[in-house]
Amino acid sequence: MTISVILIVLGFILLIKGAGWLINGSTALAKKHNISDLVIGLTIVAFGTSMPELVVNSVAAFQLQSDIVFGNIIGSNIVNLFFILGIAGLVYPITVQSNTVWKEIPVSILAVVILFILSNGFILGGNNVLSRIDGLILLAFFGGFLYYIYTQIKVERAGNADISHNEMSNLKIWGFIIIGLAGLVFGGKLVVDNAVKVAAHLGVSNKIIGLTIVAIGTSLPELMTSVVAAFKKNSDIAIGNIIGSNIFNILLILSLSALIHPVDFNTSFNTEIYLLTGGTLILFLSMFTGGRKKLDRWEAAILMVIYILYLIYLVSKEV
Repeated sequence: MTISVILIVLGFILLIKGAGWLINGSTALAKKHNISDLVIGLTIVAFGTSMPELVVNSVAAFQLQSDIVFGNIIGSNIVNLFFILGIAGLVYPITVQSNTVWKEIPVSILAVVILFILSNGFILGGNNVLSRIDGLILLAFFGGFLYYIYTQIKVERAGNADISHNEMSNLKIWGFIIIGLAGLVFGGKLVVDNAVKVAAHLGVSNKIIGLTIVAIGTSLPELMTSVVAAFKKNSDIAIGNIIGSNIFNILLILSLSALIHPVDFNTSFNTEIYLLTGGTLILFLSMFTGGRKKLDRWEAAILMVIYILYLIYLVSKEV
């Protein structure tokens, strides 16, 4: 058990350093190509921090572990929205750009609604199965999201064509990004694997381990990236990472999971989908309360309280 605790500490060190390197490299990449930190957060950072979910879901789909496929993605998105964004907002109030308020947040709500419709078989006369056709539908929406990002990049480059920056070399930029991502992935794995061992040693049930340690564990890259970004007062990376990861998780990772093998949907997950939809709506409405287009500390605290109440609900169901 002592070795596991030491490895957990090492994992957190890798997570913190990896998040810092990823943000430094991503910010430099954005400046070099006259692209906003928000776009980088929605794409490179979001995809990188979603790698643990991608690996877990690919293996689970091959092994026909349907509950893991859905539980990993829906649970991770709940952790991202309530817990991670809550912590980041408590560290430093997060200023949100107009595009995020009116476009990216609504897209994340749309992704959840589409998932609800497809998984419950409300179209195509299906059952409670995310079929390969459903996977292609999700993938098509993801393609539309990438096209939107592409148009944003073109607009930003045109608007900043005459702006020059002290540039970091491409080798150094991508070195920071790749090493940072590796630190996040390996650090997250160390923390999750050894936290499970410690929890099992203490007699905690597998269900509680899955709903808490593993769910939070696969979101550790998002957690450290957004919290470090908040400490550095980089709101665009902090919010872009969370919104982007939630969109990637549903539209890309679940679509790939369904393409690997059709995934049976346990309708008990509808409760979590309702929670995720409601939470995203709360985030949208928070842009018009308190500071305009800003997630204030008290609003972040509300997200945290909701997540704590959700955990209490899960534990009460277990006992």
